[in-house]
Amino acid sequence: MILEIRKYPDPVLKKKSAPVDDFGARLKQLCDDMLETMYANNGVGLAANQVGVPIQVITIDVSTEKEQHVYRLINPILVETSREKNEYEEGCLSFPGITEKIYRPAKVKVRAQDTDGRVIFVEGEGLLATALQHEMDHLNGVVFVDRMSPVRKTLHNRELKELKEDYKKEHHK
Repeated sequence: MILEIRKYPDPVLKKKSAPVDDFGARLKQLCDDMLETMYANNGVGLAANQVGVPIQVITIDVSTEKEQHVYRLINPILVETSREKNEYEEGCLSFPGITEKIYRPAKVKVRAQDTDGRVIFVEGEGLLATALQHEMDHLNGVVFVDRMSPVRKTLHNRELKELKEDYKKEHHK
């Protein structure tokens, strides 16, 4: 099922997500729905709070034509980051129309649980490292515009203002 993506400045985007302790069928269904929602919106990653569910769940798909790389990560924790940084042009389904270059560690290692509660580790670089960090930020109430320099953020004032106005129209019917 395709879920509604919450857009800036929806308050759920700034809330810290709660840990997951129930690894039942509802969690698996949420992950499937999040992936379907992500694909329908041409996304690479999605955090549960972006669909209004403030729990520590992220989905990511950085598959290529040659290899499948689909992740359903529960309670992810960043355990290692490289000193080397990468600059990557990021976008966000909660901030449609806005992209910006963001500097983040080039390589990361994440400890998480799968949908059955088993501990897993994911190591990533490039797009996967960026997606992991971007989605994990969401779980902590940090959105990618928070990572922009003040100058770069100012350049997006018009788009941010439009998103705020759209949000007010949709939520004050």
